[in-house]
Amino acid sequence: MLSARRLTPFDLLASALLLVLIQSGHAGAQGLAEVKAGYTKYEYRIPMRDGKRLFTAVYVPKDDSKKYPLLLTRTPYSARPYGTSNYPDNLGPSALFGKAGYIFVYQDVRGRWMSEGEFVNMRPQVADKGPKDFDESTDTYDTIAFLLRRVANHNGKVGMWGISYPGFYSAAGMIDAHPALKAVSPQAPVTDWFMGDDWHHNGALSLAHMFNFLARFDRPRPAPTRKFTATFDHDTPDGYEFFLKVGKLSHANERHFEGKATFWDEAMKHGTYDDFWKARNIRPHLKDIKPAVLTVGGWYDAENLFGALEVYKNVKKTSPKANNRLVMGPWSHGGWSRGDGDKLGDISFDAKTGDFYRKNIELPFFEHHLKGEKLEGAPEAWVFETGTNVWRKHETWPPKGTKSRSLYFHPKGKLGDSTPSPLKNPDEARDEYLSDPNKPVPYLDKIVLGMAADYMTADQRFASRRPDVLVYQTDVLEEDVTIAGPIEADLFVSTTGTDADWIVKVIDVYPNDRPDPNPNPTQVKMAGYQQLVRGDVMRGKFRDSFEKPEAFTPGKTTRVKYALPDAYHTFRSGHRIMVQVQSSWFPLLDRNPQTFGDIYSAGASDFRKATHRVYRTPDHASKVTVQVLP
Repeated sequence: MLSARRLTPFDLLASALLLVLIQSGHAGAQGLAEVKAGYTKYEYRIPMRDGKRLFTAVYVPKDDSKKYPLLLTRTPYSARPYGTSNYPDNLGPSALFGKAGYIFVYQDVRGRWMSEGEFVNMRPQVADKGPKDFDESTDTYDTIAFLLRRVANHNGKVGMWGISYPGFYSAAGMIDAHPALKAVSPQAPVTDWFMGDDWHHNGALSLAHMFNFLARFDRPRPAPTRKFTATFDHDTPDGYEFFLKVGKLSHANERHFEGKATFWDEAMKHGTYDDFWKARNIRPHLKDIKPAVLTVGGWYDAENLFGALEVYKNVKKTSPKANNRLVMGPWSHGGWSRGDGDKLGDISFDAKTGDFYRKNIELPFFEHHLKGEKLEGAPEAWVFETGTNVWRKHETWPPKGTKSRSLYFHPKGKLGDSTPSPLKNPDEARDEYLSDPNKPVPYLDKIVLGMAADYMTADQRFASRRPDVLVYQTDVLEEDVTIAGPIEADLFVSTTGTDADWIVKVIDVYPNDRPDPNPNPTQVKMAGYQQLVRGDVMRGKFRDSFEKPEAFTPGKTTRVKYALPDAYHTFRSGHRIMVQVQSSWFPLLDRNPQTFGDIYSAGASDFRKATHRVYRTPDHASKVTVQVLP
């Protein structure tokens, strides 16, 4: 059994501690003295329709010369500090809200921290509710009804916001919403834990992220409590080393979590997109949305990029009359809520994008819908174009006027617009590599324990030099190429095994005259830098169905086609577009043993080398298709 110690937020970026910090807001901190001087704190145990009581902290401005809207956050990460004499350093999404004037409300969701009841991860929505049936939507409704009755000096309007898991609760709260709920901002909302948020991407397990998060979050809480400490010692700073030695994933709870990680065990029992995961997909329930919606996400959010795009798209589809807006910036998870947002890892965005968002987008949205302030020039989609580093306004997302452009794989690692020509020698019409699951391709060229925030912009030169990574690139671009919207990978493949993962990465290759940053404390070399723009995986056995996986027939050519999340990026003239194809990305993803079966129960003997082939003939033309703005 591994011993316990506290890890830093950098070690476990997605830990509950960091998310608590994110949700409390860091930008332009108000400070404890200012919060205490300006607000009176009240604590309530708000009864829900089934009788359970949810702990709720309310901070009311002491200035009673005007009425204020309520701004609600529901969280599983604690509404602390507890006690009416204890105050946080910050209130609201940013310090701007404290100056603008709001009643701030923080609530522990059912079954977490000081709230009664049982906690259920991504609690499913209940259809055809009876009088005492509840879900996160009804808990939000009952909370708002209570606040309107009990809290003094409000103006009758309620807003709601939250990042990540609180983003999910925000999205759930706008379903069958209380009439007083006028504006909701789901930020990096969790929507579907199998298809693309947090724990899986197209069925492939996000190993390091899920393991590290649940090591601290997934602990029993039999009764309301103010104290909850869960730490974990990996006994090494090297996540690659650690996760190679984890053993059978289905045994990880017993081996590493003292048998307390109940959700881990649940996930290990549901290796396909079955009713367990489908019930936790909130997207089908985003119907007839009445509040104004501002969905926020980051182009480089390693956790919930999928969720932000999916909430916006589904509200637009099922609630066409809703006031539905999208913001996407060059941020990692929650990056819009803290810091300048002027860079990520080695990549600079030449602007303080976080400040811009907080001042010009987020605060005006709530001021308009909760106070009636003017909102001028706000587009439906306010999105940041990386590469050129410019904010753009569009009528919708993806923007109108894009055209599909297919980039085909060609011999000698070429990537081009034309379909491949016939070749007499079959061996020349394919590329192959030996994939060894016991020596998987790392996802990052540095030592980290978990899922590093900057991996989605990281230099890929280390991967392009590996023999188990295929590389294709265009000639030097003579003019800018701007992609906007989803990316589609369309591969024709075969394997000597019976299963395989297929990872496709789209990369911006910088020219050799690119200057280094100044100052340059990390001594990064930007000349020839291969910046990851977008990458994702398809677990091969799910290529035709996520419900009914299917083995590969060894040696048989098979099509694997899937969509990568949207991107908005300009490849500048003088750059190249690169595509990499590989079959492991470790420990970002769990290892595919390359033998068909239940991967979570796979033992050492199940992990076998296999030769994978990617074809590029006229009738089996592997390609990547992007949407290009003229």
